[in-house]
Amino acid sequence: MLLWSVLKILIFVVIVVALTLGVGFLMESSDMMFITVAGREFVLTPLSAVIAALLLLLAVFVILRVAGFLVALIRFFNGDETAISRYFNRRAERKGYQALSEGMLALASGEGRLAIRKAERAEGYLRQPELTNLLVAQAAEMAGDTAKATETYKKLLAEDSTRFVGIRGLMKQKLDAGDTDTALKLAEKAFGLRPQHVEVQDTLLRLQAGAEDWAGARKTLAAKLKSNTLPRDVHKRRDAVLALADARDALAEGKIETAQKEATEANRLSPDLVPAAVMAARMAITDGKPKVATRVIRKAWDAAPHPDLAAAFAEIEPNETPTARLKRFRVLLAVHAGSDEIKLLDAELHIAAEDYAGARKALGDLAERHPTARALTIMAAIERGEGGEDRLVRAWLAKAVTASRGPQWTCESCGHVHANWQPVCAHCDRFDTLSWTEAPQSESALAGPAQMLPLIVGALEDRRDTPPGDMEQDADTPDPARPETADSEILEAEAIETEQERDPHAPGHLPPDMGDVRADDETDKPTPPTAN
Repeated sequence: MLLWSVLKILIFVVIVVALTLGVGFLMESSDMMFITVAGREFVLTPLSAVIAALLLLLAVFVILRVAGFLVALIRFFNGDETAISRYFNRRAERKGYQALSEGMLALASGEGRLAIRKAERAEGYLRQPELTNLLVAQAAEMAGDTAKATETYKKLLAEDSTRFVGIRGLMKQKLDAGDTDTALKLAEKAFGLRPQHVEVQDTLLRLQAGAEDWAGARKTLAAKLKSNTLPRDVHKRRDAVLALADARDALAEGKIETAQKEATEANRLSPDLVPAAVMAARMAITDGKPKVATRVIRKAWDAAPHPDLAAAFAEIEPNETPTARLKRFRVLLAVHAGSDEIKLLDAELHIAAEDYAGARKALGDLAERHPTARALTIMAAIERGEGGEDRLVRAWLAKAVTASRGPQWTCESCGHVHANWQPVCAHCDRFDTLSWTEAPQSESALAGPAQMLPLIVGALEDRRDTPPGDMEQDADTPDPARPETADSEILEAEAIETEQERDPHAPGHLPPDMGDVRADDETDKPTPPTAN
């Protein structure tokens, strides 16, 4: 760059020197030029001759331009396009683009009304609605003039070059208004015009999933893969979700073969998708293929243990004894040993076999280290099964009410908790956002269950003090009509949770410390250990 600058300076110096030498030569020359015009003779020096030649060239140029102007003026009056019309057109174009740029700046500054005025002025100069209408529509949306924005977007539908923009604008308006049916139709049209447009692909997929158009959603998903806007592993996962949703609908409609085919396909595409594995396993059990069901469950279990997988694994042998079931489950318990889910499952299996000491050993310190409702309920069942005092059982159950529910199907987008897995979040309508995670608990979520604690403890005392048949018994005397089994305790805990869910806002006052629930007549006894 520096070399080029030096070179240009040298060229300029050379030209100046050459002109200077040329002028000096002409001035020093003694030769004369004689020109005769109309009988008159003109004597010119060389320098005067050069100047005269330059003036002559300038005069010829001016005469030609004036002549061209006169010809253009005559053509202008005859209606033909000329330099005059082009001049005015360029002037209008310059003003139009200036107004358009000012409108864009106003839009970026959040001044919607000003942007509309500038856009309308630009349209008067440019006569290019494909440029100005888009600015008017966006400015009208910013200004809250939905009617004008809709009218302008509809104008854009008239031209092939702007039809996609108009459809996309109308689609976004319908989405904002909650008219998903019309938005779906517009998204399909926009997808037909621009099948590789990422935003339209995502919007169409979400709307199709919300409308339970699983077949259409799978086609859109395939288009995303083809256009390289979706990684292949994500495509397989979401395709499995859509296949599973289709299988569920087919099963609800009684189409067993279709349901089995789609469930198997979903499990093939994503073996670690728990709902797909559970459905494929249950379809195999129904079809009399327990080995296939076992293989499906174990493959999904290897990825991550899940209680739904354990329930499906139990359904393979529904009539086996608790001891036999515990033995058969050893293949699952050996995988991910030491994880919370394995501890909980192992403890539940021992409780079912009435091996309460084994259940306590299997659970370990989980109730203190990670006190979820499930872990605390299991501890209550263990205490009851081992013949522990009722106040210990009540303490564990009281803690279970306000404890975390543990991992649940939680939307990663909005945090909404679902009782069962769904392909679309019921709260934010997002597709494939549910994951098996532990949702954070807020103070408002705990307020209702906390108010139920005094009622729950009171209900347990009533059940202890009032046996069947309205016969009063001593609190420490076992009730022969109520066997001390693990099943009865689990049912009791489930009844408590059901009561809490049925009336989460029951009146009451939370005592200062419900972690140590004691009976009034047992205050002189040592305080038992409770879960933290």
